[in-house]
Amino acid sequence: MAPSSEILTAERILAATEEVLRRHGPAKATVVDVARALGVSHGSVYRHFRTKAALREAVTKRWLDRTSESLAGIVAAEDREPAERLRAWLRTLFDAKRRKAGDDPELFATYQVLVGENGDAVGQHITDLVDQLERIVRAGAASGAFTAADPRAAAFAVFHASGRFHDPCYAREWERPEIEAEFAGVVELVLRGLGAVG
Repeated sequence: MAPSSEILTAERILAATEEVLRRHGPAKATVVDVARALGVSHGSVYRHFRTKAALREAVTKRWLDRTSESLAGIVAAEDREPAERLRAWLRTLFDAKRRKAGDDPELFATYQVLVGENGDAVGQHITDLVDQLERIVRAGAASGAFTAADPRAAAFAVFHASGRFHDPCYAREWERPEIEAEFAGVVELVLRGLGAVG
């Protein structure tokens, strides 16, 4: 139980919610459980999140945002060649998703339920990822490294072409021994499609 002298913030509530979800799963986790874990009344939680659905959406968004944030540094590294940035971005996304699925399978399964409930959060996450890809593709097109007449369309194509390595519906395949060779093959095909390798 948290000390009562600590200020109750949205971030503390979200962290506690994640722990409650890990322990109880999405079907049994309640706002009362979250409040109990924080040592506060459930009314205090509701002052930050007006409904249980709003709390679940916020914790889902927080979980998805961690992935986007882990990729942001690659996008911003404009001193690196666009092909190198794209390769690193795809690698980091695949590794992040695979880690989430493999390191904490119970929490991953819980988030799969929450993601299904929160289409807006998922839609925004996909938009964020495609925006990041577009920045890399646009930089490559501007430098002549890529031949992409429409960087936005190319970014969507890259996102969908690599879906098997980041869409959670494929999580069971990510531990297969041949997945690394398959991933490398898709990355090379994407780079060739953008004109990055001859």
